[in-house]
Amino acid sequence: MALKRMVLEIGMGTDIRGTDSTKAAVRALRDALWHNSLSIATAMNQPLEAMHVAVRIGVPRPETVDKAQVLAVLPYGRGTVEVVEGGLEIRNDEGTDGTLIANACAVVSLDIA
Repeated sequence: MALKRMVLEIGMGTDIRGTDSTKAAVRALRDALWHNSLSIATAMNQPLEAMHVAVRIGVPRPETVDKAQVLAVLPYGRGTVEVVEGGLEIRNDEGTDGTLIANACAVVSLDIA
């Protein structure tokens, strides 16, 4: 058996009045996942927990993301989280605060023949 990609979901999340990378990353993954109801595992006669979900997050400062909080968003399946440099940060006029934008993708795979 081998992992086969079944679904690719893409989302965006923000922390409008702050620059909390984890908050934006969690919102980005929710955006990617909450627009659908995946029945692919059931259609392939596999339990929901058989889904492998590889999450990739893009934010300006990858080291500031709490991967465990991002992973906790997954409703089922086994997940991994990779955080890379990306996203966008817009500072306020004073340079004391800003808005942070995170991008997320979730690749759902199943172990099938």
